[in-house]
Amino acid sequence: MRRGTTLLSFAVAVTWGVVYVVTQLLADPPLGVGTTILAGLGPTLLLTLGYASVLRGPRSTATSRRLGPSRSGRTIALMGRSSPLRSGLTSEAARRTAELLRPLLDVDAVAISDRHELLAFVGAGSDHHRPGAPSPTTNSARVLTAGKTVVAGTRSRVGCSHDDCPLQAGVVAPLLIGERAVGTLAVYRLVPKPPSREVVEGMAGILSLHLELAELDRERNLAVDAKLDALRAQINPHFLFNTLNTIASKARTDAEEARELLLRLSDFFRYAVRQDGQFAEFGQEYFFVRTYLALEQARFGDRLRVHYDVDPQVLTVQVPVLVIQPLVENAVKHGIADKVEGGTVTLRARVDPLTRTISIKVADDGVGLAAGALDDITGREFTGSEGVGLRNISGRLGALFGERYRLDMHSQQGGGTVVELQIPFG
Repeated sequence: MRRGTTLLSFAVAVTWGVVYVVTQLLADPPLGVGTTILAGLGPTLLLTLGYASVLRGPRSTATSRRLGPSRSGRTIALMGRSSPLRSGLTSEAARRTAELLRPLLDVDAVAISDRHELLAFVGAGSDHHRPGAPSPTTNSARVLTAGKTVVAGTRSRVGCSHDDCPLQAGVVAPLLIGERAVGTLAVYRLVPKPPSREVVEGMAGILSLHLELAELDRERNLAVDAKLDALRAQINPHFLFNTLNTIASKARTDAEEARELLLRLSDFFRYAVRQDGQFAEFGQEYFFVRTYLALEQARFGDRLRVHYDVDPQVLTVQVPVLVIQPLVENAVKHGIADKVEGGTVTLRARVDPLTRTISIKVADDGVGLAAGALDDITGREFTGSEGVGLRNISGRLGALFGERYRLDMHSQQGGGTVVELQIPFG
């Protein structure tokens, strides 16, 4: 008897034993036979339907038998995000894909090309079909032009001009991004019987899907880079002008402090302009923010106070660059600058290792925003300079994280403003 049946039988026996004890021995007077049977049928049905025994069969058995262990693994690898072509139609990705497809499709040779040249050729005929050369056969050019599959059932129709080419039959299918053919997938055999057209077209469709996703990634990265460049360009020219004025004033009263401020200003712009990539450690962004606030404190003096509440665990976490500083700048420019007696800007950061998120809060006790102005900034249509900054930040975060981030803003006229950001990491 199989182990699953033994366990199920034991569980059913125990269930009926419990039902008997409860309905016949503990109940006073004992319950009738019909009631006892009904009391036992419910748990028995739940056990039978809910238990993965031989009565139902393990759910994975049919799948594993249908696909076979080796093909299943390779198919999943192709379908998953780790597919080589997920990074784009390159020579290396094409070679790895061709090596993967040859045993999977049970063919003698696999070739992948783009619109200009052969990217990879694996199998029989690789001695003269070499990457970097023009497409291996005339059929590839036909497929790229028409965007339709070509089946070659004889040696002459394969279209190879090499006299000793061993390829006797093949199928060439287009690789598409939308309606545009960007390359070909060609599979060949050494016998005059071409592979299944449907199978090759299906595999070409899967590869085309990965190429479309790679193209979307590329376009998304370009959009994110454009937003980052816009943020860099958005660094307030008035901030530079005001800081230089402050430095010029300090130079007459405290030359050493003026020199220190010039170094800080240099650090500020060097980081803003030269920071590579979309992410940096929080510690680097934290230094950037502290540099900015030090320059602003030199300008505002005692009117601008700063409070930092940063968990040391946050310092090594990767965060999007140039996200925190614009929030702090908004707090200074629209919260503290217009308040006669000044105020305090607070930066708080925490990391939650369980949810793998980092929470950042920028708060000020400045003049705040009226309800209508807050609706404009946090609504669909952003207005004002602070609104443009938040819209740009929100757009970048959406491109980087999808819906896995939260950006909230709360403000009260005369009561300050709080911006809370939560993003994933790792």
